[in-house]
Amino acid sequence: MIMPRSSDQLLMPVNPLFVWFTLLGALAMNLVPLGRHPAVPDLLALVLVFWNVHQARRVSVGVAFMFGLVMDVHDGAVLGQHALAYTLLGYVATTIHRRLLWFSLPSQALQILPLFVAAHLVSFTVRMIAGGMLPGWEALLAPVFEALLWPLATWLLLAPQRRAPDRDQNRPL
Repeated sequence: MIMPRSSDQLLMPVNPLFVWFTLLGALAMNLVPLGRHPAVPDLLALVLVFWNVHQARRVSVGVAFMFGLVMDVHDGAVLGQHALAYTLLGYVATTIHRRLLWFSLPSQALQILPLFVAAHLVSFTVRMIAGGMLPGWEALLAPVFEALLWPLATWLLLAPQRRAPDRDQNRPL
C-alpha cells in the first residue's frame, strides 16, 4: 500500500481528552464577546472540520450539531442556523476525509475553502429567511481566513501526537 505524502511521521493515537479540550477551547474562543465582525473566522467550525477529518469516529456529525445548537443559543440566532451549518461541515468533512489527507497542507486548505463557503452560505440563507440584515461584503473574508488557518490548526492540533512515545537514540520513530 502506498502511504499518503502528507504522513512524514507516524503519529501516536490521539487522546480523547485532548480532542474535547480543543473543541471546548474553540467554543470558548467563539464565546468571547469581542463584538461581532463578519470577517472573524469561526474557530469552532475550523476545529470541528479538523477533527472530523482526522478523527471521524470520535467527532461525529452529532457532535457538530450539538455545538451548533450551543452557538445558536449564545448568539441569539435562529435556532438551527449554526447547527445546520456545522452539521453540513461535519458530514462533508467526514465524507472527504480519506481523500483530503493525501494532499499537502496548502492543497488541503484550498479544498476545504468551498466547505467553509458553503457553511457560511447556509447560515446566511437561514438568517435572511428569518428576516436578518445583510452582513456586508466583509462576510466573504471569514471562509478565506478559516481556510488560511487550516495549516496552523493542523500543526497545532497534531503536535501532541508527533512526540516520540519513548526517546531512544537507536529508534528514529
